[in-house]
Amino acid sequence: MEKRIKEEVMLKVLSTLKEAQSRWYVAKEAISLGRGGLKRMSELTGLSRPTILKGMKELTSGQDLSKIAEGKIRKEGGGRKRLTNLDSALVKDLTHIMDENTAGDPMSLLKWTGKSTRKIADEMVDLGHPMSAMSVCRMLKEMGYSLQANVKTKEGKEHPDRDAQFKYINEQVKDFIKNKAPVVSVDTKKKENVGEFKNAGQAWRKKDKKREVLSHDFPNLGIGKAIPYGTYDVQRNKGMVNVGITHDTAEFAVESIRRWWKLMGRQEYPGAKKLLICADSGGSNGSRIKAWKLYLQKLSGEFNLTITVCHYPPGTSKWNKIEHRMFSFISMNWKGEPLINYETVVNMISTTTTRSGLKIKAQLDKNKYETGIKVSDREMKGLKIEHHQLHPKWNYTIFPQES
Repeated sequence: MEKRIKEEVMLKVLSTLKEAQSRWYVAKEAISLGRGGLKRMSELTGLSRPTILKGMKELTSGQDLSKIAEGKIRKEGGGRKRLTNLDSALVKDLTHIMDENTAGDPMSLLKWTGKSTRKIADEMVDLGHPMSAMSVCRMLKEMGYSLQANVKTKEGKEHPDRDAQFKYINEQVKDFIKNKAPVVSVDTKKKENVGEFKNAGQAWRKKDKKREVLSHDFPNLGIGKAIPYGTYDVQRNKGMVNVGITHDTAEFAVESIRRWWKLMGRQEYPGAKKLLICADSGGSNGSRIKAWKLYLQKLSGEFNLTITVCHYPPGTSKWNKIEHRMFSFISMNWKGEPLINYETVVNMISTTTTRSGLKIKAQLDKNKYETGIKVSDREMKGLKIEHHQLHPKWNYTIFPQES
């Protein structure tokens, strides 16, 4: 116990010393321990054996230590330069490799990878960036990656085509971006009660300006529901939220995309003839919803757009770009603020920004959308739709019909 306390005190003192003083202090302790002292002090303090040996030599040489303490080990600006300072394209190419080999994570074009740092380093060398596996490891940590084990949190089995679908979506996204065509991520954000209800989170206010809200969240005490349907432009980091007031239907979903195209899309991509939509497999834009495809067919004909849809596999909605690129920031922007009316909802969404330059426009959709609308087999057969070879239920393209 006494030995452990002594070592803890020693480490505390060591943390306050300068470089030269540190090696002398550790060297003195190593000398006092006798045989094995060098090894023990290196393990305890983390100082290398050569550094401690240097300190021991200086202590026993009769040199004037004050002159050594005033000097520096390295000249000003000495030491190895960071790789990123020497190679401006390093981070860009490493990011590209990681996106290429992602096995699925919310922050990729779709962050974890199945490749070893050694293999990644080899690929970087092939691209003209000489670097070691250790350098790759350090840079990946700085970029937000980490070594992770599996965590048992899911119920049931993953779909066998899960990773193949992620890679396919990634390929489609890259192809559209290469051809300067729009790529959007769409989804419905959680429905919100509109009225003087408590909103999760905290906001800065003066102590005497406490915001009082209703004790209970009974919907009948409020104005109604807000149904935010978002369309996020992956390339431009811009989005639009169409706030509905009735039901989250396929018609409402497509109308939201239509409003984005009329207000933002065709201005950002003049002359575009095709559009890629990345969507979840469920909800109003689900892969099994007939009305979703029917209304997309109408949208395709209205603007002469060839519309490709790629659905994320069931149970992977958090991989959808819009979730962590747009919706999460909307939630942070209005935390602690009661959504007392629809104007507040629209304003809070519209004022959401990020350091990366996110811009959002929002509109209130007062249209009434009916549920339970049936789509006949005849209407489905009339669609001009082409299902892709890989998982045709998740990937398909709708073409404008000839008038």
